[in-house]
Amino acid sequence: MTTITGLELRPLVVPASIDAPDAADFVEMVRVRNIIYREISGHDDHRITADELLPHYRPTEYQTRLSWVIVDNGRCIGRVGVDIPQEAGSKEAFWLIELLRDSWGRGIGSAAYELVEQTARAHGRTVLQSWAEHPATAGPRLAPPTGFGQIPHDHIARFYLRHGYALEQVERNSAFDLTGSFAEVERLLAEAQTASPGYRLVQWFAPTPEEYVAGYAWMKSRMSTDAPSAALEFAEEAWDAARIAEHDARYTSSGRTIQVTAAQHIETGELCAFNELVIGKDRTEPSHQEDTLVLKEHRGHKLGTLVKCAGLLSWRDVAPASARVITYNAEENRPMLDINEAIGFAPIAYVGAWKKVLDD
Repeated sequence: MTTITGLELRPLVVPASIDAPDAADFVEMVRVRNIIYREISGHDDHRITADELLPHYRPTEYQTRLSWVIVDNGRCIGRVGVDIPQEAGSKEAFWLIELLRDSWGRGIGSAAYELVEQTARAHGRTVLQSWAEHPATAGPRLAPPTGFGQIPHDHIARFYLRHGYALEQVERNSAFDLTGSFAEVERLLAEAQTASPGYRLVQWFAPTPEEYVAGYAWMKSRMSTDAPSAALEFAEEAWDAARIAEHDARYTSSGRTIQVTAAQHIETGELCAFNELVIGKDRTEPSHQEDTLVLKEHRGHKLGTLVKCAGLLSWRDVAPASARVITYNAEENRPMLDINEAIGFAPIAYVGAWKKVLDD
């Protein structure tokens, strides 16, 4: 591995709590993470507290998460993460390298990337995939093979290209202003209800009520197969009650709130569309719209609009002081982007999805 004087890639200890004696590296990693995200985006919408992030680092049977802190002469300057899904037949590893900007240009990212490839190979993974936000800048652009969206040919893009990656997809990061008028959301909800007479809305907060666990698990499993993914690769995920409970606990154990709004087929009782909204313990923070999906066999009834609008309208009571909702969509996912744009979501950033296939 490349040697840089004073550089240490130290395995991250995942403590039992942020008050534990061995929690210092984790707490400092989160502090530096938040600074890096501010440097990239210019805002704090992606900020999270150490105790709220900690549950997402705890080991599970569904994924192996390997993490390191990047330490330069005793100072934490970033992090490395490699996630290894445990689905049957999975070939993928998902990774990130994040560095404070004043540490760029010294080969530290490339040294960290050597660790990423070594780790992927050690776990028998040949498909490496990574996402990065590309702030708007003037100059040359890159477009993915999908033909949808562009990113700047910037410092981050050059890093991926130099290490043999191809840009496969562009995601749009959008925001909805929760402080503005909801008149259009209400109009769109009424329109969607008229177009979907065979469906009813159901809604819950984690932990998921028993009556909805099976349906929610099935819909979550379809996220790995039905969402537009270009040439990216994802092993099909198997979800059951235990996995739903683990998923819910990642939020509830630290006081975060996740609300699920779903459409239920009245005749069969099947859950067939859902939308998730999340906020941290601090209800004045930005909210995050996470997974949204309409099962393929139920598309064409405005169910995406139904669950998104109903979720947003109820969210005013859940988090009235939250200023905006953040979400991500693939640029080629025109059906979901059409819904978001009609609701009032506006683009604020773009993310590149990068892929490399390793030689056997």
